[in-house]
Amino acid sequence: MPNNRKWVFLLLVPVLLLGAAGYAVWRVAYRPNVTASAEGAAYLYIRTGTGYAAVLDSLQKHELLREPATFRWVAEQHDYPAHVKPGRYRLDPNLSNVDLVRKLLNGEQDTVQFELKPFHYLEQLPRQVSRHLETDSFKLHLLLGNNAGLRARYRLDTCTVRTMFIPGKYRLLWNAAPTAFLDTVAATHRRFWTAERRRRADSLKMTPVQVSVLASIVQRETAQPTDKPLIAAVYLNRLRNRQPLQADPTLLWPLHGLGTRKRVLNVDKKVDSPYNTYRHKGLPPGPITTPRPSSLDAVLKPAHNNNLFFCARPDGSGFSDFAETYAEHKKNARRYQHRLDSLGVKR
Repeated sequence: MPNNRKWVFLLLVPVLLLGAAGYAVWRVAYRPNVTASAEGAAYLYIRTGTGYAAVLDSLQKHELLREPATFRWVAEQHDYPAHVKPGRYRLDPNLSNVDLVRKLLNGEQDTVQFELKPFHYLEQLPRQVSRHLETDSFKLHLLLGNNAGLRARYRLDTCTVRTMFIPGKYRLLWNAAPTAFLDTVAATHRRFWTAERRRRADSLKMTPVQVSVLASIVQRETAQPTDKPLIAAVYLNRLRNRQPLQADPTLLWPLHGLGTRKRVLNVDKKVDSPYNTYRHKGLPPGPITTPRPSSLDAVLKPAHNNNLFFCARPDGSGFSDFAETYAEHKKNARRYQHRLDSLGVKR
């Protein structure tokens, strides 16, 4: 009998050791290892070209793991060091080492949602985008300056490509290439220009590009939604009458004064630029800002009147006074200029 107990003990020892070893492996692989935070999920950013050492450094620097050593062991068992993929990865609290490594190996990254805000000049776009995406700013700048490439891919040029950008919310992969970013913008533009909107543009005898150019001027003239269709009507009336638009914001655009100047001077009307709508009839060659959907729709659905003039109200409300005759407009303009003088606004 004692001998039997001895044999049973000898048989149980390996089983117990194997069980303990198995549990230890399971514990390392499947026990939750991603730290929880007050905000919930954390994000791991892996830049393009980054190696395994940088991933480990980021995980440890931001204290995303309870036990970095166990993650390293599981990552090496799955050959992750040789297969690092860039991206923005959501790390939910209590994610295990195996789940995390599989997510990174498979490139299961989260998209980024951000708001594209209106911009006046092309060089402002790469800086805005780089605040949200890894997208190479220099490559994006080169693409936007390549006339041949823009014509071939989007049927636009360096003057009109800004009409493709419709401010609003966009969702992309964090490490999206510049071409992928522009293609997403182009797809949003196509969705905006529905058959109904194109029909309205046709009724105005305008192309979507021309609508966007005019909408950019309307947007710079007012932030008041109810005034936008009224201002659009003024400019459309002028175009029909073959009168120059005489839009003050178009004078400031070539002077890089949009957003920094509050007053247009007579000397500004002499600026030598195709954007000077005091000297050149018709629309300028491109938009002076990227118009929001509300500005585009204001041009597509303008008010119906005979107004040919408008001027900002002197009360600072942001609304405008409208007029059919120049004599009436001069009175409105004089009141506004007196208001600026009283405030000491020179430029």
